[in-house]
Amino acid sequence: MEAAAINREGAGRRREEPAGTDRSALGWKPADPGPLGLAGFAMTTFVLSMFNANLVNGKGTPVVLGLALAYGGIAQLLAGMWEFRTGNTFGAVAFSSFGAFWISFWALNVFYAKQIGGNAGHAVGLYLWAWAIFTAYMTVAALRTSGAVLAVFVLLTVTFILLAIGASGGHETVTHWGGYIGIATAAAAWYASFAAVVNSTFGRAIAPVIPLSRGPVAAEPLVRETVVQETVVREP
Repeated sequence: MEAAAINREGAGRRREEPAGTDRSALGWKPADPGPLGLAGFAMTTFVLSMFNANLVNGKGTPVVLGLALAYGGIAQLLAGMWEFRTGNTFGAVAFSSFGAFWISFWALNVFYAKQIGGNAGHAVGLYLWAWAIFTAYMTVAALRTSGAVLAVFVLLTVTFILLAIGASGGHETVTHWGGYIGIATAAAAWYASFAAVVNSTFGRAIAPVIPLSRGPVAAEPLVRETVVQETVVREP
């Protein structure tokens, strides 16, 4: 990787580091991708949940699709890839998986929904139950992240379960409740994203997230309260 070096003896002259220089050894760290992933997840979940809760006319549901592909899908998937770079296993798995979920949601509605034969409700219910199982075991892992993130996963698990029951049995009332809990899930995710951005920008804990990690082997919290500092490379 190449990095710009500041020449304090010259007038704004720059030099390049030798090829192959390990920036991690110089203290370089990427920005926290967590707030982006949480924001993409929150906004897409909020808009879809408004329709699921029957608070908005269902005929407008296609408006969710573009958001699901671009922000909830691609942007969140990219956040997951960057979490691999930071070494955050939980964040990498969560964001990559839910980014893929929204992309699959978009593809299902655009390309495949009309091809489902038989009882479509049972098929969609199976899809939702599978995501409920994944979210449930990620909730166990979230017990060592932060209170803000744990709240998101608890609410999301309940959301998926209610939506799965509603789809499988054709229970509109249960689906509506899934929409209400989905709105709460979106609010929790937005708060977690807000807290991470504000705490990083101000360099101190403005919005609490309640870290839950204990011990040196605990997983790194998805929402960090530290500020990534820039490293100045000086010429010898």
